[in-house]
Amino acid sequence: MSLPQDPMMLFSYVNTKLRDDYSSLDALCDDLDVDKQQLEQKMADAGFEYNPSQNKFW
Repeated sequence: MSLPQDPMMLFSYVNTKLRDDYSSLDALCDDLDVDKQQLEQKMADAGFEYNPSQNKFW
């Protein structure tokens, strides 16, 4: 499964997965075979930053 391309859909999808299924961004990326740096950059380009202590992008 590929991740949504729209930044707002990606934001919603990733945060939902982090909340419901994964304890960290590393776990999500490993399980979904996603390049963590690329995901973080795409989110940063849309104005979002990962907060590890809250396990979500904001």
